[in-house]
Amino acid sequence: MRTSLTATAVVLATSGGLLTAVAAPASAAVSCASPVYKRQFFANTTFSGTPKKTDCDTTISESWGANAPASGLPTNNFGVRWTVTRDFGSGGPFALTAAAQDGIRVYLDGTRKIDIWKNVSTTAKKTLNLTIPKGKHTLRIDYVNWTGNANVSFAYTPRTTATVDKVKPLTPLDPLLSYDTATNKAKLTWTKNQEMDLAGYRVYRRLRGSTSWTKVATTTAVSHTDTPPATGDAYYYEVRAHDKAGNESTGTADQLVTSIILKTPAGYSASATATGAELSWRPVAGAVKYRVERTDYDGVTKSWDVMGVSHSDDTIARATPFKYRVAAVDGSGHLSPYTETLTVTRPLAAPRELTATAGIGSANLAWTMKPEDAPYTEFRVYRSKTLPVSTSTAQSVPCTTTFTTLADGSRRYSCGDFSAEEGTTYHYAVQALQWPHASPLSNTATVTTLTSDKAPAAVTGLTAKATEYGIELDWADNTEDDLYRYVVYKGTLLGDPGDEQVCSASEREYLSYATSAYRDVTLPDGDQVCYFIDARDKAGNSSFKSTGNANVVVVDELDLTPTVATPEGSPLTVTATKWDLDNARVHLSWNELDSATGYDVHRWNPVSKQYELLTTTTDRWYYDTTAAKGTTHHYRVTAHYADGTQSLPGADHVILEP
Repeated sequence: MRTSLTATAVVLATSGGLLTAVAAPASAAVSCASPVYKRQFFANTTFSGTPKKTDCDTTISESWGANAPASGLPTNNFGVRWTVTRDFGSGGPFALTAAAQDGIRVYLDGTRKIDIWKNVSTTAKKTLNLTIPKGKHTLRIDYVNWTGNANVSFAYTPRTTATVDKVKPLTPLDPLLSYDTATNKAKLTWTKNQEMDLAGYRVYRRLRGSTSWTKVATTTAVSHTDTPPATGDAYYYEVRAHDKAGNESTGTADQLVTSIILKTPAGYSASATATGAELSWRPVAGAVKYRVERTDYDGVTKSWDVMGVSHSDDTIARATPFKYRVAAVDGSGHLSPYTETLTVTRPLAAPRELTATAGIGSANLAWTMKPEDAPYTEFRVYRSKTLPVSTSTAQSVPCTTTFTTLADGSRRYSCGDFSAEEGTTYHYAVQALQWPHASPLSNTATVTTLTSDKAPAAVTGLTAKATEYGIELDWADNTEDDLYRYVVYKGTLLGDPGDEQVCSASEREYLSYATSAYRDVTLPDGDQVCYFIDARDKAGNSSFKSTGNANVVVVDELDLTPTVATPEGSPLTVTATKWDLDNARVHLSWNELDSATGYDVHRWNPVSKQYELLTTTTDRWYYDTTAAKGTTHHYRVTAHYADGTQSLPGADHVILEP
């Protein structure tokens, strides 16, 4: 990028008592900071007289073509002069490249180095390799255009290949060192080199009394902060410049610093948690991190570098001792003395999800151990009549364990306590053991053992509802712990109305203790039926048999019997069943008659009080997809013959629940 700066200055002259503005020479008015060029435009090719314009130019690269280079100058027969004085540092091999149409001359400290000075119709070019001495030097570039197009370019660049450049950079100046004892930080600063091929700086450190230097940094900045080993020793620092060819300068004057002594971390503690080990300590002045070292029971050592003042290790096995110690580490990797060694043993995992189920004078216990709870161990079962369950006051009871492996790899353990008393409330907890270690107790499970002679309470709240598909029963839940099942009894009433009547019933269904409702799917034909429910416990005790009494309900079935009777003597045997094939609800089938030419299928309509034709078919089956759910359907099938006569109908019914 080229920067062009133009300055105009005036001076005041006295004439007859009046102040008159007189333009000062442009060449005297402009000052350009190195390495920016000062550029002067002349309306001639001899650079004579006062320049028409003077400004600053960062690079020489112009293509004016057939135009004037600046306002007030001609398009032909003009000259431009660039000058710059700059510090070349240690000097060295450079390449000067020039190109122009028409003429260009390059001077170094007044000595002409490139001379292309004639009127040409194409651009002439030249590159000159030369060695520039160290220090400040002046470059002057003269360019003229006689006729035709005008263009000019010039550059000077260091040659940086190692085979060409053998010149060392100058030593960096003004080294200054400061040291912070709170952080053990040594900051070194210096002045920027003037080398044009400077690649950067290298910072070195050596122990006082030693001749060996250690490179601690390479940087392009003019400062570096280092952390010397916190040993209390004295260290020297120096800076060396290096160039792109790999040449390195001599070092700056040595700067001395005495480091602090890195101390052992204080306040060190180590404790076991359910997931592993927790370590902590107080900060150490000058430490940039801390080294945590762990040794296992086999003597295998592992270490971590930790940035803070605590560390959690969740990789250790349970019930196994691990030894830990900590040292501070400074920025040079130097370690302080280690702390004392502390031993941590991760506790065994407490059994999970303990449950207790009552038996007759016994309790069945079950608990879970997850894969992360390994190692799997022995277990001790504690039983207490009071809360909380404590290993110091509760009774340890024998309980032989077995386990099954679950899909996630967990183990579900179980055992039975057969030393309990009947009808007694106990609180249980389980502990994992691996000598000499014991886990915390599991959660507490409470259970009341069953008795062998006490029957469950009678079932209450029994109701019966007649529907088009049968009878629905419902009753109040029995919440006794030892309830095993419900038994549904169904029968008929014996005795005349107004007199004492008895429900003569038999066992109809066995139900789980977890249900308190039953649907008796039966043909609604108008019968009167009675029901009662018996509760039975795990010991086989029956609420009904123990007292002979039960909560009986009497219900009249709905009567959905067709009012048109089906005559007997049909050669057809019809079967109606529930079916789901192709979304059909009822499947009808019948025996085939050799002489039949087809069959008529009818369904009873309780509204119109007649059998209505559904289909005529030559098959011996039919799927009724229009039959409504939640009611009872009656069907008849009649065969018809070639002479126009029909058989007597065969009939059947089917009950579709909701």
